[in-house]
Amino acid sequence: MKRTDFAVYLNKYFTEYLPNTCGSTPQTVDSYRYSFILFLTYMQDEHRISADKVDISYLTYKNVVDYLNWLQEIRANGIATRNQRQAALNSFIRFLMYEFPEHLNEYQKILGIPIKKAPQKEISYLKTEGVALLINRVNLNRQNGLRDYVILSLLYTTGIRVSELIQIRVKDLTLQAPFTLLVHGKGQKSRYIPLMSSTIPFIQKYLVQRKYDRPERQDEWLFKNHMNEPFTRQGINYIVGKYTKLARKIAPDMIPAHFSPHKMRHTTAMGLVESGVDLIYIRDLLGHVSVKTTEIYAKADAMHKRLAIEAASKEIVPSEEAEWDNDSNLKDWLKSFNRR
Repeated sequence: MKRTDFAVYLNKYFTEYLPNTCGSTPQTVDSYRYSFILFLTYMQDEHRISADKVDISYLTYKNVVDYLNWLQEIRANGIATRNQRQAALNSFIRFLMYEFPEHLNEYQKILGIPIKKAPQKEISYLKTEGVALLINRVNLNRQNGLRDYVILSLLYTTGIRVSELIQIRVKDLTLQAPFTLLVHGKGQKSRYIPLMSSTIPFIQKYLVQRKYDRPERQDEWLFKNHMNEPFTRQGINYIVGKYTKLARKIAPDMIPAHFSPHKMRHTTAMGLVESGVDLIYIRDLLGHVSVKTTEIYAKADAMHKRLAIEAASKEIVPSEEAEWDNDSNLKDWLKSFNRR
């Protein structure tokens, strides 16, 4: 079967451009791969064009817009997911611009499709007492209890992502003062972050328990599941969910029902903001590319403080009627204001 130009260049994009030119991680490549599976599904379902018949000429402004709408309307994808799929297509389009300059005008129109703005969700996080309640549900005397305790403690005290947690190797720990952890973050960027001295005895005990304190085991993964394999995201989600359920039985109002490892990261960030830690430091700790990403926590903190002040002020500030409620002239002026 003759290969289409779409198949040829998509193969080149995934095997050469993304890993070699862009230095994309396997996680990014996998996410982008699924985006193109969906695009091919769209071409089959909506245009009756099978995957082996799709060629470069089908990458038009209209088809891309219709595909993005299809994701939302037919597949019921949220705005964030739609934007992720659009980012994958845009990356491929930028690659094709140098291969097919004759399509440059169409490609510029595609790249000009605006990213949809999603309403900012309220950040869900735990207060300090909620974190203590959650982590203290771990029974250190049970099998894997110490492992689970160290996992939860590291998530909270460092704010690392799940993808970063499961990539920790024994050699990434420095357990002599100053205590640090080498984290392998997004975009193959690594950073050192401090470890709290209170967690060090538990980490050391865990290393001895698993015999990771031996020099020949320095390259091994720090956390392994019951199959003696590196943890997956789902495995860490299961552990956090397990102790979330136990904590909610004691104080359901204190622990969100769907608490996740990423919300533990929010918890770390909000705790630092509330303590007055500089945003630049928080950015570096969390591994954000820009401080603008970190600013969402400062905004959330300011909003919570404002709501608390407003709630308290209701009891001390007498209610008053707005001046314009009984001033018909002012109402008339406002109604006519800026009329053409």
